[in-house]
Amino acid sequence: MTHAGRMILRPALTLALLVAGAFLVGFHRPDAAHLVWTIGLWAIGLPLLLRTGRGVLQGRFAADLVAALAIVGAMALDQPFAGLVIVLMQTGGEALEHYAQRRATEAVRQLEAEAPRFAHVIEGPDRRVRDVETSSVAVGDLILVRPGEMVPCDGIVESGTGQLDVARLTGEPLPVRGESGLVVRSGTLVLDGALDIRVSARAEASLYAQIVELVRSAQASKAPLQRVADRYAIWFTPFTIAVALAAWAVSRDPVRLLAVLVVATPCPLILATPVAIIGGINRAARRQIIIRHGGALEALATIDAAVFDKTGTLTVGQPRVAGVQSLPPLGEQELVALAAGIEQRSGHPLARAVVAEATRRGLAIPEASDAHEVPGRGVEGLVGRSRVLIGARSLIEERYPAAAPILEQLHSGDPALRAFVTVDGQPGGSITYADALRPGAAQTIASLRRLGVVEIALLSGDRAANAAEVGRQVGIDEVQADLLPEDKVAFTRRLQASGRRVLMVGDGVNDAPALSAATVGLALAAHGASRSGGGVIAEAADVVLLVDRLDRVTEAVTIGRRTMRIAHQSIIAGLGLSIAAMLVAALGYLPPAAGALVQEAVDVAVILNALRTTMKGASGTQ
Repeated sequence: MTHAGRMILRPALTLALLVAGAFLVGFHRPDAAHLVWTIGLWAIGLPLLLRTGRGVLQGRFAADLVAALAIVGAMALDQPFAGLVIVLMQTGGEALEHYAQRRATEAVRQLEAEAPRFAHVIEGPDRRVRDVETSSVAVGDLILVRPGEMVPCDGIVESGTGQLDVARLTGEPLPVRGESGLVVRSGTLVLDGALDIRVSARAEASLYAQIVELVRSAQASKAPLQRVADRYAIWFTPFTIAVALAAWAVSRDPVRLLAVLVVATPCPLILATPVAIIGGINRAARRQIIIRHGGALEALATIDAAVFDKTGTLTVGQPRVAGVQSLPPLGEQELVALAAGIEQRSGHPLARAVVAEATRRGLAIPEASDAHEVPGRGVEGLVGRSRVLIGARSLIEERYPAAAPILEQLHSGDPALRAFVTVDGQPGGSITYADALRPGAAQTIASLRRLGVVEIALLSGDRAANAAEVGRQVGIDEVQADLLPEDKVAFTRRLQASGRRVLMVGDGVNDAPALSAATVGLALAAHGASRSGGGVIAEAADVVLLVDRLDRVTEAVTIGRRTMRIAHQSIIAGLGLSIAAMLVAALGYLPPAAGALVQEAVDVAVILNALRTTMKGASGTQ
């Protein structure tokens, strides 16, 4: 029998024996009922006692010891009904925990179940298609992905068109058009059309596999609050024994001692808390927020300061055209069209920004010929009958020294990033670039303040003027610029030394040290993983966002706070009721059988309350 089967069988068999005995009592056969309950208590309770005894020998004095003492007492005092209810309490609580873990790992199982097992590899000039296991697909292979299939490996589309569903990876409901040159990630679903994709990463190194592994590692952890609960159980046990012995000393009634032990078993403490933690991790995973361990979930609930990287975190991290200035006889539109025509022959990010700007303006981009690129400096070629050069000032000075001073005068003293354009050796104008602010950045900062994050800072390695402008736009007053990685770490540690619990949000390799140093490090891996070192920041962080949306930062904090609030509710309510029942039992008003039923009801209610962390909360998270 499987482990899951045994977990269900024990409480089911215990409940069946309790019900069978109750029927016998109803048919006026109390002796037969007593016999059935006694057999069940010894048959099912004895293995539990042996397991607890092994734990005690290994130094684990947890709350199971109280339940074991209650079972021993029930055996010794011939109270099989009360003892069997305790057995049901313990085995049923364990089964509930196992059920909660199964719910919490549903995200992993769904991800793994949906992952493609085979890929269609295209071979030879005749394009013969051979089906192989995804683990056998190598970097550089050409694969075919048909309609309705999931992309098995990261790659670049070489041919074909189709609509792509990327919701698993980005959370965005709108499809993306797949066409030649598009970078696609494993986990993307092809809705229609067929694509030939050149593989850039093996299946086990692709994004989808990383998602599965991140979710699995997050759910395999144990929260610090849970360890506190275990430590609490160590002193709760002697406290319980002291109350039980006091009740016996006053009354000289061993049954009263047993009644105290029966109601003292603190299942809410040792079961409800991990259920809440695992449920919260699962809830976050469904929102593409990977909380790598339970300690991070607890820490998220307590943060009162946040520091943000700038480039790639508060900003998109990709250049866009921020301004165009043309010189007669060229107009602005003509300058952009000519520049885009020549930039189509370059793969540089700034070149792609110019082409994107021409497309945004609805311009017809002319074809270029005889184009050649000077790496890192610019591109020159023929656009129609005109020789166009777009590049850095140094390249303009080298090729057309007379045009350089005229172009330079357009932006005297302005340090912004820009390229200059000449047409047939004459100054044509300039194109200025900037990094776009990430959508929702200002709203995220405002939301964190509403959640009680009292200190927020922007840390950047960029120039002070650029960092200050981004801070102004998003609502951050404290801006630190021109920082090295170690400076970000020092700033984070100073905040912590002042008593703050710091959330660090970043996306680049230079952020990894600060992510590790913060109380909670949060990495934007959906963007950062596409760049060099994405795996480094994911490993350094406690929380990883798999969707390129800053509002999930606030959502992660909200989920953490709600989870810990429910966990605390479970502890306080469960232990409060248990202690109250102990006092009633010590005074002789709650016999063992009734006390066992009361405690069972309390345990089930508290654990079911903890399961609320897997559901949509009042915070409005979807």
